[in-house]
Amino acid sequence: MRIARFSIDGNVAFGAVEGDAAPGAEGELVLDIIKGIPFADFELSGTKVPLSKVRLLPPVLPNKVVAIGRNYAEHAAELGNEVPEAPITFFKPSTSVVGPGDPIAYPSFSQDLHHEAELAVVIGRMCREVPRERVKDVILGFTCANDVTARDVQQREKQWARAKGFDSSCPLGPWIETDLDPAAVAAGLAVQCTVNGEQRQLGSTSDMVRSVEDLIVHITEAMTLLPGDVVLTGTPAGVGPLNVGDEVAVTIEGIGTLTNKVIKRG
Repeated sequence: MRIARFSIDGNVAFGAVEGDAAPGAEGELVLDIIKGIPFADFELSGTKVPLSKVRLLPPVLPNKVVAIGRNYAEHAAELGNEVPEAPITFFKPSTSVVGPGDPIAYPSFSQDLHHEAELAVVIGRMCREVPRERVKDVILGFTCANDVTARDVQQREKQWARAKGFDSSCPLGPWIETDLDPAAVAAGLAVQCTVNGEQRQLGSTSDMVRSVEDLIVHITEAMTLLPGDVVLTGTPAGVGPLNVGDEVAVTIEGIGTLTNKVIKRG
């Protein structure tokens, strides 16, 4: 199931996305409005609205976004780094999250903004100290993410909070795909990023240094994850600059495409 969060006529709701999102597919995507929230038992209402009539929002409003650095060897190498012995873990605040179609505001304190296409894990239940064999039970689904990074600030400052945590630095969407699991990720999902239609990144989740299971076990050894929290799993090689006016799109096989435009910060 694809679960979207959206607004219509001033109201916010979740809905199940129905129809074929593939290019050239016939018909229009519609949303069957969900009774309740997707983090508990819910029913489909049977009330349907065309996707074109709503505004898609970030699929979740996470309490926290836990991100992993240098989880693809080729990406680590392209920036002159080694694969770390233990996962590099950092946070992006909830205020960094925006949804599909929302602008990425180029921060005034940077002159080198980069895209980083990533697979995002959406947590479905409160969990702590999750054993590896139970990881799939705490996952609601997966979505697309862009870990937008002020690269010059990241390199200049000793920690990454400003470089990766500024407002609008964490686009998520377009929806949550619940029919994927860690095994599908390990088998390999294509991760692509385009800027103004030009391909910049093309990798596979099978190239992740540490698996989804590894990451959830590692994170929950230290902290409790809550329903709606998001884990970013790292980016493949090919990261590069973004400029004001650029349209950046992250596409992940089996999920969909997340598109945002870069604007000047007002």
